[in-house]
Amino acid sequence: MFIINVDWFFISHRLQIALKAKEEGYEVHIATKLTDREEELKSYGFHVHPIEFSRGSKSILGSVGTFYGLLKVIGNVRPDIVHLITIKPIIIGGLVAKVLRVPSVLFAFPGLGLPFVSKGPRAAVLRRTIMFAYNTVMLHPNFKVIVQNSSDLYQISKLKRVSSKDVTLVPGSGVDLSKHKALPLPIGVPVIVFAARLLVEKGVREFVEAAALLLSENAGLKGCVRFVVVGSLDLENPNSISQVELDGWIEHGVVEVWGQREDIPSVFERAFCVVLPSYYGEGLPKVLVEAAASGRAVITTDHPGCRDAILPNVTGLLVPVRDVKALAEAFKKLLESRSLCAELGEGGRRLAESKFDISSVISTHLELYKVLVLGLERRDNPVC
Repeated sequence: MFIINVDWFFISHRLQIALKAKEEGYEVHIATKLTDREEELKSYGFHVHPIEFSRGSKSILGSVGTFYGLLKVIGNVRPDIVHLITIKPIIIGGLVAKVLRVPSVLFAFPGLGLPFVSKGPRAAVLRRTIMFAYNTVMLHPNFKVIVQNSSDLYQISKLKRVSSKDVTLVPGSGVDLSKHKALPLPIGVPVIVFAARLLVEKGVREFVEAAALLLSENAGLKGCVRFVVVGSLDLENPNSISQVELDGWIEHGVVEVWGQREDIPSVFERAFCVVLPSYYGEGLPKVLVEAAASGRAVITTDHPGCRDAILPNVTGLLVPVRDVKALAEAFKKLLESRSLCAELGEGGRRLAESKFDISSVISTHLELYKVLVLGLERRDNPVC
């Protein structure tokens, strides 16, 4: 049973793993908050269980409701393995797994979230609270942990209940290399693309401000470069950009807003380079992996997760977080050298082929499932 906060995130980041598990003979259940993707999930032959995860809320009552919802679903299904993804499912689902003595648990961290990259006393208290919760739910005789970058590996390795043999570093959700073709850079006016949910910490404001700065300081570039924002508002998240601010960007005319797009490979075919100036608690951003697979240079921040997705000056450029001037200079550097941009894109494709192929990610997950099942069998039969 996959337990994850919302259905669209499961489809974008875990669907291929679930399909392979089903192909291998597993009965696959998904407990998640449903938007408009229920029928799609059922069409794959999965058993779907609606659970209310309030992603933007810190309400205790909401968490209690989620706890009892999971208690009922897991109690009825009695899965052999629960695969918990993101913070709330890990903590709440992990507690339910303890209460119901679920035989095997896979804790998957697609980033540790803002508390682990924020500074100040409030963030420090929240970090300690979350780490205490992780130690509590990992009081389990048969579990494994997946992290996506070296910084998260370091943090999770500090947990008292976790040993090095329990943790596997998997570089992101992988990418289907057959769907992302490494085509030559498009002819015409360069299109610089930001692609992500429109959250403040994803760096979308810095992207817009850097674009405006570059054009204000280089009058000759006006009409010679296009800046494009691809992504949707996430109004359940308190850190989402507002509709009013988005409308202001459109009215100002520095950037084009293309909205949510399902055809990311075709978007990246049109891109000159791809930008993610994030300071979010990233795992390994899928957009950077997909950009690399598409043979596109990337500009991103020297920040956990983001820096793990590139080879600096080989597949892309790193800039400091929240540094609008450095970001504008990186734009200019690539615009001034089409050959450098193409060279970085070629390096990105090589990196994607060697490190991010989804078939490798799927194989690692299926192997961990087998290890967990073997652990279950050994407990049931001590002779083994």
